Amino acid sequence: MFNLLSTENKARRGELVTPHGTVQTPAFMNVATCGAIKGAVSALDLKDIKCQVQLCNTYHLHLRPGDGNVKTLGGLHRFTRWNGPILTDSGGFQVFSLAKLRNIKEEGVTFNSHIDGRRIFMGPEESMTIQSNLGSTIAMAFDECVENPSPYTYTKDSVARTTRWLKRCIAKMAELNLMEDTINPQQMLFGINQGGTYHDLRVDHMKEIAELNLDGYAIGGLAVGEPTEVMYEIIELVEPHAPKDKIRYLMGVGTPVNILEAVHRGVDLFDCVMPSRNARHGQLFTSEGIRNINNAKYELDDSPIDPHCGCPVCRQFSRAYLRHLFKSGEMLGMRLAVMHNLYFYNNLMETIRRKLDEGTFEEFYAKQREILGNRI
Repeated sequence: MFNLLSTENKARRGELVTPHGTVQTPAFMNVATCGAIKGAVSALDLKDIKCQVQLCNTYHLHLRPGDGNVKTLGGLHRFTRWNGPILTDSGGFQVFSLAKLRNIKEEGVTFNSHIDGRRIFMGPEESMTIQSNLGSTIAMAFDECVENPSPYTYTKDSVARTTRWLKRCIAKMAELNLMEDTINPQQMLFGINQGGTYHDLRVDHMKEIAELNLDGYAIGGLAVGEPTEVMYEIIELVEPHAPKDKIRYLMGVGTPVNILEAVHRGVDLFDCVMPSRNARHGQLFTSEGIRNINNAKYELDDSPIDPHCGCPVCRQFSRAYLRHLFKSGEMLGMRLAVMHNLYFYNNLMETIRRKLDEGTFEEFYAKQREILGNRI
């Protein structure tokens, strides 16, 4: 399912073959939490901005409109009109970050909905069932996300529970994929490496789950406030123990520089709300660095957001017009900004792949890591 085409030091060039198409890696997944990109961007728009994978969220779609309703309507692909691969997050992160009142037991987690406060139970079997109803291409295993930092003993116990939950996820998915009314009987399952910032727990957990022969392996519980150097350190620690022939996914990351650094360290797949969230506030990523379109200096600037960008926005609109839309509170401003930022991320990944094909990624990485984080 994952073909490793070439490597340059630890950086990897590959292809992930899925029931809904082949993903060229390294790749960035565009986050459509509730089935849509925030900022009035549809699945049809994604095709114009080089998106390969759409990411939707199990927790949010379970609450609204309900995974049963999505199944009745033909699954996420038919519902959203996206015909490429879709990855669904298990809901674990949202349960642990949004639910203020929760009770964690071996069976799963009981928590309050952040929408109406009603009590909900979710465990490995429930998460797998919801994701099966959604019909996603890739389902994520249900895990426990601990705060950083958390006590060593609690983190160790949490990692052990996450492994037990993972084995229950494997069993439940195998059962669901055999049912006659299953939307996607070839649904794939990724496991998640946890362990906080404790080196021994991270390494031991990756070794343990690597033996389960999953479709892919994610590194979770990072990019939640720890210093970026700590995140890079954890990636370097677990990378040698992740299966070489399986895709590696760094969850919730990150800035363009974060992505360059992680590809340099052997990661294949990424997702983050940052490009769309920051765009909605006028922060735009460009080949020259980060541009705040709200700044007064753009009031009469007739240039495109990024003169080196080929996105539909840069081909048609000026910095002055985008600034005017933001200052006027026009929704079009957010939409155009989100489309530009997502195109920038997807195009960056395309360039990274090309550099890996050419054998010049390390040179590209050394130069761009000094540019892409600059604030213009």
